[in-house]
Amino acid sequence: MVRMIQLFFILHLLLLGSLVVLASAETPAGKYLAYIGTYTDTGSKGIYAYRFDPATGQIDDLGLAAESVRPSFLTIDPDGRFLYAVNETDTYQGQPTGSVSAFAIDSTTGKLTLLNEVPSRGTGPTFITLDRSGRYVLVANYDSGSVAVFRVSQDGKLGDSTAFVQHHGSSVDKDRQAGPHPHQVVLSPDNRFAIVSDLGIDQVLIYPFDSQHGTLGQPHIVKSRPGAGTRHMAFGSSGKFLYVIDELQNTIVSYSYDSKRGELRELQTVDTLPKDFQGTNYPAEIQVDPEENFLYASNRGADNVAVFAIDHKKGILKNVSFTSTEGKKPRFFSLDPTGKWLFAANQESDNVVVFRVDNKTGHLTPAAQVLHVFTPTCVTFVLLH
Repeated sequence: MVRMIQLFFILHLLLLGSLVVLASAETPAGKYLAYIGTYTDTGSKGIYAYRFDPATGQIDDLGLAAESVRPSFLTIDPDGRFLYAVNETDTYQGQPTGSVSAFAIDSTTGKLTLLNEVPSRGTGPTFITLDRSGRYVLVANYDSGSVAVFRVSQDGKLGDSTAFVQHHGSSVDKDRQAGPHPHQVVLSPDNRFAIVSDLGIDQVLIYPFDSQHGTLGQPHIVKSRPGAGTRHMAFGSSGKFLYVIDELQNTIVSYSYDSKRGELRELQTVDTLPKDFQGTNYPAEIQVDPEENFLYASNRGADNVAVFAIDHKKGILKNVSFTSTEGKKPRFFSLDPTGKWLFAANQESDNVVVFRVDNKTGHLTPAAQVLHVFTPTCVTFVLLH
């Protein structure tokens, strides 16, 4: 009987050991590729790659990943095999439109191989995202005021356009709002709605999205304050709240989100700036940490990142701190997938400054890493398996 118990114990240990080995083999290494999009007018040649270890903060420069014209915004497919970029121009192959580029990712070298490029169906495309199935890309054409959807083939190439919507109207700022300027498209957590923020007409438009056919239905419209300049948006991980940053009035608006109807209800408006700030400022990016404890927003002019604590039940914000981005005009920043690091892309000082994130307080502390990139505009991450 004792021997049987011993034999059972040994077999149990062997089985447990094999499960541990199997789990280790299947667990991702936890390292990432970081890709940086840029404007290519003064020194940059396209998209740049880095290898990043969030456990140590180590960053290795992999150089130019691909030459591309003004790849100002990037997005990655769910499997991490393909990268898509908008080329923020007003002409493409002699036509009045920007373009969208598809690349294959080499996870070993970080290099990108161009698969194909298609017209964006509008001028000045400034944002791109994939729907949550990874079968369609959605593009905001800022200059011409339109939104377009494109099919993605299994080989990663961009296919035909499945939807196109032209916005109309204007708002009170004659310089910035003489016409529509959609700035971002965000998919709802359940992939049923495509939410578009339009700076030119002060609206958030919530389009029913058909993920089978890549089409957009008639939108439910939420009007912002006149002259707000609605720019970027971010959902919290719970999907119950949406936060919208207003570029022209230096504010963030909190909304509760009805996922069944695709409707927003305004909860609160807060300032993005310190009370004693004097000068011109245009807030830009907004993101929520993975645990939905803190919201981060960048200020161009004050050149800082504002940190807000989030009330999980009410969805409202309370300012925690302001941290200098140690550069000029932070057009964009990105929290890494672990939520432990923040990469601030300072467009006018040609650098990306890396910060440690205190997950308990939300505070940011500059790390030793500063990436020198001409006119950085976007940072995105790919998990290395």
